[in-house]
Amino acid sequence: MNNLDKLLSIASSSLSAREPQLSGPIRNMAGASAEQLLNVLRQRNGFYAFEGALHVFPSDSSQSEIGISDWNHADLWRTSYKGLADNGVFFAEDIFGGQFCIKDGSIYIFDPETGSLEYLAADVESWAEVVLHDYEVLTGYPLAHQWQKRNGPVRAGMRLLPKVPFVMGGDFSLDNLYIADAVEGMRLRADIADKIKNLPDGTQVKFSLD
Repeated sequence: MNNLDKLLSIASSSLSAREPQLSGPIRNMAGASAEQLLNVLRQRNGFYAFEGALHVFPSDSSQSEIGISDWNHADLWRTSYKGLADNGVFFAEDIFGGQFCIKDGSIYIFDPETGSLEYLAADVESWAEVVLHDYEVLTGYPLAHQWQKRNGPVRAGMRLLPKVPFVMGGDFSLDNLYIADAVEGMRLRADIADKIKNLPDGTQVKFSLD
């Protein structure tokens, strides 16, 4: 059993019953990893794992789930990052809305608070291996578990956001979390990323949750 099979063995059922397809633009941006991503979706067309902390988008949207093509549409939230979120395929997210992104054939972590990319793995299979090895950090599982134990399940389309952004010193604690629409969460933090991208460390920044 490879690492992807191991991940799927602890994941939810498919989030879409449709035969998965990737659009031309998505394939082009995913590059060498496009076929790997499609193979994952053929086995499980979108799924949750680690009590919903990891969310892999299905290929197409439904009433309750947003698909990869729609999630990656420029006008949804990506243009809010003013170029920081271009030229990649965002295919999965952690409980805080931190994105897993395919860029130049490799897998990166996209920090929604800063708009920065951090290399994670060479391909989708390697991504599954890294996630399984370090799922508590990479998915936010411990806080997802604690929050849902107190408040109930995080519904589809929602993520847990920090009241005080982590990049501004916000604690990784239940008291610093609130539930929010995933798209609005990305747009909100795009504004934060834009405000701080050229500021020296230690600069005070004002922001609003509204």
